[in-house]
Amino acid sequence: MPTLIELGREARGCVACPLAAGRTQVVFGVGDPTASLMFVGEAPGREEDLAGEPFVGRSGKLLDRLIAEELGLERRECYIANVVKCRPPGNRDPLPLEVATCRHYLEEQVELISPRVVVTLGNFASRTLLGRSEGVTKLRGQSYPFLTGVIVPTFHPAAALRGGGVVLAQMRADLVRAKHALAGTPEPSADV
Repeated sequence: MPTLIELGREARGCVACPLAAGRTQVVFGVGDPTASLMFVGEAPGREEDLAGEPFVGRSGKLLDRLIAEELGLERRECYIANVVKCRPPGNRDPLPLEVATCRHYLEEQVELISPRVVVTLGNFASRTLLGRSEGVTKLRGQSYPFLTGVIVPTFHPAAALRGGGVVLAQMRADLVRAKHALAGTPEPSADV
């Protein structure tokens, strides 16, 4: 298996699906390669495509704030990636072919980083890593066994920006769940 650096280099040269033609740059992932906590989103947006880093726009700022407030961590102490490494045109949802083509990069990232907790942000990440058809609204509120730890599904920060206080409170509750999983303490029983 390649190292994370080698895998990133391979991804930056990938032209396996049509998304490669429209990208400014590949958005592979960022953060601590030995992190116990990994966040996985859907796909890069415009800001991420320009910066080459996941979650740098408004959603990223909210995610950074929630990581600090609910987990007591800084962005650099986690690892952050997306299911799809190139921006879909017009920020549309990734197509099944695009997810399938990029999936091995994410799977290898998870294997190399070996986090104890993976927080999936939104439908695509949750469905992809859990292999389930339900959306994040049904999946969130609990953790699921996964490789070396657990997956904690929650909403994408963009949903909290659009959905207001209820969605934000649910995201916070899910991040508290992730914090308990990291610490090896029982999950809170009440949910928002």
